[in-house]
Amino acid sequence: MNYKIYHFKSLTSTQDKAKELSKKRLSNIIVVADVQTKGHGRLKRKWHSGKGGLWMSILLKPIKTESLQLLTFAASIAVVRSIRKNAGLKANIKWPNDVHCNGKKLCGILTEGIFGIDNYVIVGIGLNANQKSFPNDIRSTAASLRGIRHRLFDIGKIRNDIIISFFDIYENYYNKNKPNKIIKIWRGYCDTIGKDVTAATRRGKISGKATGISKDGSLMVKSKNKTIKIIEGDISIRY
Repeated sequence: MNYKIYHFKSLTSTQDKAKELSKKRLSNIIVVADVQTKGHGRLKRKWHSGKGGLWMSILLKPIKTESLQLLTFAASIAVVRSIRKNAGLKANIKWPNDVHCNGKKLCGILTEGIFGIDNYVIVGIGLNANQKSFPNDIRSTAASLRGIRHRLFDIGKIRNDIIISFFDIYENYYNKNKPNKIIKIWRGYCDTIGKDVTAATRRGKISGKATGISKDGSLMVKSKNKTIKIIEGDISIRY
């Protein structure tokens, strides 16, 4: 897969720049910024994106745009593989879009679709790599590779490993309509399945045991003798 990297010292967000580039009908573009001044995650939540982290967005024009959650899965697999390889940490995936280590968040992924005459998808990845500290509001829930391993990491190496792994899954499984392959790999890194969870959804809070993942990437939760399909929501887990 041929792709091009656009590297910036500072952007409002790499997602915003990727949206601009989609208007020029570009694809297979990776937008990277050293700093984001208005980084955000799901539901427009602020994402602290100072120097030392890996902030990037992948602009794609996929063959199909159903089940975008599977692209979030592909990105989370790629991130976990890179962390395990470069930092030797047993990072795991928390449904739907987080990578964590010992319950502390290392990475968040935001997948957005742009639909029109041409359909594009942007997969944003924010990975805490070389930060020494975090603001008070996230200090208890966030972690960085440097904070855990007490050494500096080569962000370019981590980034390139993520890109190679992501495009391998994207080309060989996503575009070839093999969702079960992606889910099988993802399950091997996810520690949400089998846990007691509470999901905050638009329908309210749902508590139960996470029993599996559907073909479109939704979380299946068994609650009070019935299984509920959770398409989106935030979950808390009892480890």
